[in-house]
Amino acid sequence: MFKMKTVFLAILLLVSLFGMAQIDSTELKIQQIESSLVYQKGEINFETCKAKLSVPSGFRYLDAKQSKFVLSDLWGNPVDSTILGLLVPEDRGVLAQNSWAFTINFEDIGYVKDNDAESIDYDELLKNLQKETKEANPSRVNRGYQPINLVGWASKPYYDKEKKVLHWAKELKFGSDSVSILNYNLRILGKEGVFVLNAVATMNVLADVRPTIDKVLSSITFEKGSSYFDFDPKVDKVAAWTIGGLVAGKVLAKVGFFALFAKFFKIIAIAVVGAATAIWRFIRGKNAKPAEKKPLEIEESNQA
Repeated sequence: MFKMKTVFLAILLLVSLFGMAQIDSTELKIQQIESSLVYQKGEINFETCKAKLSVPSGFRYLDAKQSKFVLSDLWGNPVDSTILGLLVPEDRGVLAQNSWAFTINFEDIGYVKDNDAESIDYDELLKNLQKETKEANPSRVNRGYQPINLVGWASKPYYDKEKKVLHWAKELKFGSDSVSILNYNLRILGKEGVFVLNAVATMNVLADVRPTIDKVLSSITFEKGSSYFDFDPKVDKVAAWTIGGLVAGKVLAKVGFFALFAKFFKIIAIAVVGAATAIWRFIRGKNAKPAEKKPLEIEESNQA
């Protein structure tokens, strides 16, 4: 009995030691990744969009290439070939526990008419979105995703007719997860299309995101001749979308971008598997051959 207890305590000690080693290894890996990212401040030119970004105070900018790495390799989202960059809060890294960022894209859909802005019933629109989301869930589940519950507006849609900017936020829940996701949407209208900025985080950082909305909206300016006010109905394309249409854009359009939770999954999963394998080999003995196992596969981000 004493011998069994001694072995059990030894195993517990090994589990603790291996676990601490793997945690240290994971933290080191996170630090290495964070220090490898090259952030920019100041003015960023988006030549193809005929606009520029003046990085707002409290943020730093990651270019398109690094943004794809963060979104896909670190956060587990599908590759977005249209991403222009990320605005990352300067007080936290992309792998911090409370991290979040604004994704930046441009949709060249043309000139969006705003004559419906004042007549939209956003409460009714929310009900329709909730209904569509619920109806789409069986299809999502069949494709291996978790069902989505659109809880409601975290911030009701607001359109500034003078500045030609639109913003709103949704609260979402995935599957049986008790933690809500914040999806904050910003739209900046131009003559040839719309800048699409989305902040994805957990609801507990809403208080951090909300005060930044105005300065982020004003950080992007169009070149002369490309602003919303330069529209010429004789030659410029009119979008099929309206203000209401922008807000009603499908909740599932970019499903991967809801999965900021999954950002640690690859690093931590590998660390845990490594620790467990080492402990198991010790218990079985040095001469035991480890069982063959398939390479660790990370499923699509919502499954994490």
